[in-house]
Amino acid sequence: MGYRVAVVGATGNVGRVMVEMLADRAFPADEVIPLASRRSVGEEIQFGKERLRCRALDGFDFEGTDIALFAAGSSVAREHAPVAADTGCLVIDNSSHFRYDPAVPLIVPEVNPEAIHGYRAKGDNSGGIIANPNCSTAQMVLVLKPLHDLACIKRVVVSTYQSVSGAGKLPMDELWSQTRSVIMSGRAVPERFTKQIAFNVIPHIDVFVRGGDTREEWKMRAETARIVDPEIRVSATCVRVPVFVGHAESINLEFERPIRVKDARRALKAAPGLRLIDRREDRGYATPLDSAGRDETLVSRVRRDRSIENGLNLWCVSDNLRKGAALNAVQIAELFVRECLEQGESS
Repeated sequence: MGYRVAVVGATGNVGRVMVEMLADRAFPADEVIPLASRRSVGEEIQFGKERLRCRALDGFDFEGTDIALFAAGSSVAREHAPVAADTGCLVIDNSSHFRYDPAVPLIVPEVNPEAIHGYRAKGDNSGGIIANPNCSTAQMVLVLKPLHDLACIKRVVVSTYQSVSGAGKLPMDELWSQTRSVIMSGRAVPERFTKQIAFNVIPHIDVFVRGGDTREEWKMRAETARIVDPEIRVSATCVRVPVFVGHAESINLEFERPIRVKDARRALKAAPGLRLIDRREDRGYATPLDSAGRDETLVSRVRRDRSIENGLNLWCVSDNLRKGAALNAVQIAELFVRECLEQGESS
């Protein structure tokens, strides 16, 4: 049996990759419907060897649609996701709008697949919806899970190096235009970024919240609590860097008991969704460029932190448009089909 799948925000960076992922992973879809704003109606989206024409989200009837992958912003999710869910359609939302609702499962399939059983069908504004985590959280919890199972993590200190694609297509265009301007004239005028991004880094992603953190930093703390363990303390500093695709993270971990580097490496190597690239030599580590277009999160520089008891340092990189967004959403859909729909049909 095939499913009818809609992709909301299909013309954006993440939406296009969602459609690509559905084709690449041979998701059992009889029909894939790309949806976007009216100005994008008729725009073609590549789906395997096919070209799909985009339809308007406004006025679209989700009746008969089995799964809707939302790759638009919070305002679109707030307005349209409950409407879709009310028809009986499963909504998997990539925005932050539903992530912190305790009634909405927040899932990384390799980390907390059991959370799929907290899904509830339509009935209120939260029913029928599953949330996708923030891109920076998704890659981090993939790394935390096998190590937490091994030795129980007490505290995480993470510094992120996040590419401009995490902010959308227009910021990617701005990095390109700023880079050209700096080379040609020696200066660039910021438009969507708070400061020049070309040849610079900006320690500011999303808005500032109480206490001096940015909301991006708060998200990593709140989402790790929901996905892995609320007892893990997380301190994050999130930085935008002049890279087009691929987020990197420097992660410092403190454990409740001693952990050997070789045991940590073994656990990371065996964990789903990860690939260990960790040779202590030139080019023996992963960079954001290495992660672009890949599904795995790449882990490098695993070593003991000698400044604290039971400490480790490591480095990870991931394609933020894939595991950080589109791939994780499609994996949730696969998990839902396997654990909920197919089991329901066989029972």
